[in-house]
Amino acid sequence: MPLTHFLALGTAVLLTATAPASAADVPKKTVVLVHGAFADGSSWSKVIPLLQAKGLNVVAVQNPLSSLAADVDATMRVIDAQPGPVILVGHSWAGVVISQAGVNDKVKALVYVAAFAPPKGVSINELGKGQPPPPWAGALQPDSGGYLRLSAEGVAKYFAQDLPPAEIGVIAATQGPAFSGIFDEKLTAAAYETKPSWYIVARHDGMIPPAAEAAMAKAIGAKVTELPTSHVAMLAKPREVADVILAAVDSVK
Repeated sequence: MPLTHFLALGTAVLLTATAPASAADVPKKTVVLVHGAFADGSSWSKVIPLLQAKGLNVVAVQNPLSSLAADVDATMRVIDAQPGPVILVGHSWAGVVISQAGVNDKVKALVYVAAFAPPKGVSINELGKGQPPPPWAGALQPDSGGYLRLSAEGVAKYFAQDLPPAEIGVIAATQGPAFSGIFDEKLTAAAYETKPSWYIVARHDGMIPPAAEAAMAKAIGAKVTELPTSHVAMLAKPREVADVILAAVDSVK
């Protein structure tokens, strides 16, 4: 092969090796959505298309709700499967899950939606120690294995009181029963200590006192948005919830 051909080939190889990656080569950001107790992945059904319309990868975790470790493992598997940076979103009980699973290096931001964000070494039940039982406790229906469901009446009165009856019925039918012991499990890692956080306070929440949500958001240094919704803010005000998630997404470069 003539010398000029070798030089041309070498130049082509060099240009290929040093060319900057195109936008198509950069992995997409992924929003991982984690549901809470008395819910399942369908609780994000109104938010998912709004995020996908922005070109994001979106995955909803299906938590077993059998233990903190099991829920963290389910969330970690989803995080690990993503090719690029992850924005991790948790509702209710899943605030504990994302606080622990969020230490994964792929996670770049956290979003809490009417969620628990306890200090390390503290369980949900310990957060309420010394307080009277929440009003919805009487609506819990335990089974023989120690798993709890929220009655249809409890869903309508405390969980999703601002949704139409047909939607309330779907939530009650599709809820994931939660093992009672998860509420005694202590947080052992706190991703919010080192990663930026956003928090949505649901001002008409019947499951977690809004004042407690605001206090937790302040304690973790989160950027706070208040919405006039029930506990299921992502179903009552999906666009507003999506906007908060997108703000977290935009912070990730």
